[in-house]
Parts: sequence; C-alpha cells; structure tokens
Amino acid sequence: MAIVVIGGHSRSVGKTSVVAGLISALPRFQWTAVKITQYGHGICSANGEACDCATGDHSWVISEERDRSGESDSSRFLVAGARRVLWVRTEQGRLAEAMPSLRQKIESAENIIIESNSVLKFLRPDLYLTVLDPANADFKKSAREFLDRTDAVILHPSTDAAWQGVSLKPVARQPVFHITPPLYVTPEIIEFVRRNLEERLANKTPNPILATGN
Repeated sequence: MAIVVIGGHSRSVGKTSVVAGLISALPRFQWTAVKITQYGHGICSANGEACDCATGDHSWVISEERDRSGESDSSRFLVAGARRVLWVRTEQGRLAEAMPSLRQKIESAENIIIESNSVLKFLRPDLYLTVLDPANADFKKSAREFLDRTDAVILHPSTDAAWQGVSLKPVARQPVFHITPPLYVTPEIIEFVRRNLEERLANKTPNPILATGN
C-alpha cells in the first residue's frame, strides 16, 4: 500500500482537480480516494458558504460516495476512476475522532489518495504534494504547519505573491511543478508520482498507516 496526500494553502486552489487528475492518469494503482471536509458554524471549508456538510448530532461521519454524476468533489473521484471513495466530514478540530474508523475502512486498500492537510497529523504518507496559488492571499494554518513535509509543490502562475508573513523556505529545495489551469496535472507531475510510488512499492516497506498521531 502507498499513500498520497494532496493539500493546499486555501480552498479553491485546485486540490480536487489534482486528485482527480492523478486518479485518471494512474489507474494501475487502483485508488481508494478520501475527501476530508471540516466544517464549523454552518460554513463549508470548501467554498466558505452555508452548506450541508454538518453531520447533525454527531461530530463526524464517514460516508461512501456512490454518485457518478461528477457534481460533487467526491463524485468526481469516482468518475475519474477511483475504485472506492470515502467522504469524511468532521467538526473543526475533531478529525482525530474519525481517524480510527477511517483507518479501518482503508487498511485493505490497494493504494490511497487523500485530499487534506490536517490528516498529516495522524499519518505519514509516501508523498505529500501541496498546491500553491500566489494570487490567493489566504494561507491556512494547517498548510503552514506541514510545509516542511512537502515532497513537491504544484504552483499556479503569478508574478507577485499575495501572502503576508509566509516563508517558503521549507520547500525551497523541493521540486516545483508549474501548472496553468484548467490543466492541474502535467506529465511531469504524473511521472513524479508514478516513479516515487513504484519505488516505494518495489521496496515492499509497509506504510505505518495505523500509527497514531500526537
């Protein structure tokens, strides 16, 4: 099993498009895809607007996506070719409560791709790619926290960075892949992911997915 995590510094920077693009481009890995959404006060982490992500009387829920319309993020993963898609919804700061159940649901998967930053508190992926858009001034705390664990940067085009007080020194030596939307996954990104995962799987080193976070 190999695990890929796709994160980003803000919403609407293309994380879902990167996940869907990799699933489609690398079908041999027989992906199980996971979308993690954290919500609070009726506001969605996906677009900042009121939504139905809240789980009612529970602090978290994990549901399996079966809709192939492509209208939701998790549905896009199915359309792209994922063998299985899970949507994890938690209150802000409550992801830890959902992790034991999530580990059980994905422990028998061939390979896993997860859209999230915060999940890095609880597992160590084989690859962590972060999507950065210098034109977007927002920079999530979780994205800053895990910059030093980034294996590669997927970078939107921009002449000036709108970020304030954000240092990119933690990723200064990592590969940078430039994208021009609507193309979010380039041949270079695909080859980088494929090569790294094949090396990991060839070594047959078990991923410590069941390790607990701090």
